[in-house]
Amino acid sequence: MSAKLEGRAFLSSFVDAALHKLSSVNSIPSRKPDEKKLLGRLRATLRAVLPFLDDAEQKQFKDHEVKNWLVNLQDALYMADDLLDELSTKAAVAALTQTDPPVNSSSSWSHYVDDILEDSNYELEHIVVTLKSLVDEKDELPLEKAARDLEDMSWRNQTTSLLEGSDIYGRDKEKEEIIGMLLDDTCHGKLSVISIEGMGGVGKTTLAQLVYDDAGVKAKYDIRAWVCVATKFDPVNVTKAIIEEVDSSSPCHNVSLNSLQTELKQKLSGKSFLIVLDDMWDNQQNLWDNFLKPFLPENKGSKILLTTRNKNVDSLLSTTNFHCNLHPLSDEDGWSMFLKHSSLSTNDSQYKTLESIGRKIVEKCKGLPFAVKTLGGLLRNDSNERDWNNILESRI
Repeated sequence: MSAKLEGRAFLSSFVDAALHKLSSVNSIPSRKPDEKKLLGRLRATLRAVLPFLDDAEQKQFKDHEVKNWLVNLQDALYMADDLLDELSTKAAVAALTQTDPPVNSSSSWSHYVDDILEDSNYELEHIVVTLKSLVDEKDELPLEKAARDLEDMSWRNQTTSLLEGSDIYGRDKEKEEIIGMLLDDTCHGKLSVISIEGMGGVGKTTLAQLVYDDAGVKAKYDIRAWVCVATKFDPVNVTKAIIEEVDSSSPCHNVSLNSLQTELKQKLSGKSFLIVLDDMWDNQQNLWDNFLKPFLPENKGSKILLTTRNKNVDSLLSTTNFHCNLHPLSDEDGWSMFLKHSSLSTNDSQYKTLESIGRKIVEKCKGLPFAVKTLGGLLRNDSNERDWNNILESRI
C-alpha cells in the first residue's frame, strides 16, 4: 500500500492553524511575564514538532509506535486548540464589554486580561508539559525532519486556478449561486466582494477554481487574476502578484505600495476584472482598506472573490454582498469521491467487503473532501482488506 499523502498532512495543517491562533492570543496585552512565558513555551513546542509531522503521518501505517505517538499527540493538540479558542473568545468578549474604559484604559484592559489568563494558567501549564514530553519522544522514533523555514510561512502550499479534474461532488448549488453573483450586472459600477468560508479541507479552493474556470465567467470579464495569499496578508506582495497576473509580458520591478497601486490602477482602468484571493487569513481592516484603493473607482461592476477559513475575516468585508458558508459533504457525495480516488470498482470481487469498510472511513472524514481524497488515494488500486482496516482504525 502506498503511504504517500496527497498535499499537506492533517496534523501539520492543524498545527499551522493553532500557531496562527496563538499569534493572535499572544498579542493580547498582559502585565504578567509568566503568562507570556507559558504562551511562548507553547509556541516553541508547536514549532519544534511541526517539521516531523508529515513524515510521521506517512509512517504511522507501518510503524505501530509512530501511530501511538501520533494518537497521543493529536489528543494533546486538540486540548491546546480548545484552550486557544477559549482564550480568543474571552478576549473578544472582554473587548466588547469595555464600553466605558477609565482614563488609564490600557492598564484596565491589562488587568482584565490578566484575570482571564490566570484562570487558564493551570490548564495551559498542563498542556505545555504534556506536549513537551510528547515532542521529546520524537527523538526516539524513526522520523525525518522536513526542511522548511519556520519563520517564513511562505512554505504553505501555493494554489493555482487549474482544476485537478472535472469530477466535483456535492457543490452544484454553491457553484451556481456564486456564478450567478459573478454574472450579476445589478452591481454595475460598484465593487463587490464575495467570500467562500469554511474549515480547512472542506473544498473552498476547489469551488473557487470551478467558478473561475466557468465559460460564462471567462467571457464576462476583461481581466481575471488568481493570487494565493496563504501567508500574512501583505498589500505590497499581493498587489505585485496581481500586476504580474494581469500583465505577464514583463516582470514588475516596483517595490513601494504607492508605485504598485498606481501601476495596477492604470492596468485596470476602463476594464472589468475578477480577482481571486485564495486562502485569506488576516482580518486587519486598515490593511484591507489600503489594499482596495486601486480597485474602487470606475470598476465596471468588477468582483473580488476570496476564500478563507477564518470566520473573522467577515468583519472587514464591508463591501461583501455574498457569503458562501461551505458545509461538509454528505455521506453519499463523500462515498462517490472516495470510490473515484481509491479506484474501487463495483466489479471487484472484494467490493462488498471493502465497501463496508470504506463507508466507515468516509464517515470518519466528517464530510471533508480533502480527507476523503487523501485516504482514498492511499488505498488506490489496493484490494487488501487489512490495509483498508488499518486506515479505518487509525485515529488520525
